[in-house]
Amino acid sequence: MDTSQIRWARLIGGAVLLLLGLLWALQGAGIVGGSVMSGQSQWLLIGAVMAVVGLWLAATGLRGSAKP
Repeated sequence: MDTSQIRWARLIGGAVLLLLGLLWALQGAGIVGGSVMSGQSQWLLIGAVMAVVGLWLAATGLRGSAKP
């Protein structure tokens, strides 16, 4: 795999993890309802951790993409 492909994969994968993590955290906090996860504090924690990992992954994808 080319390094640019790896960077794109990290960026896209990180963005997906970030968005899902935020959704799960909001459901766990009870802000977004309509799910079995709504109001469950464990999903707040799982979502927050997932969002942080997604942010880190997306940042590593962006960091190496700029060439001098």
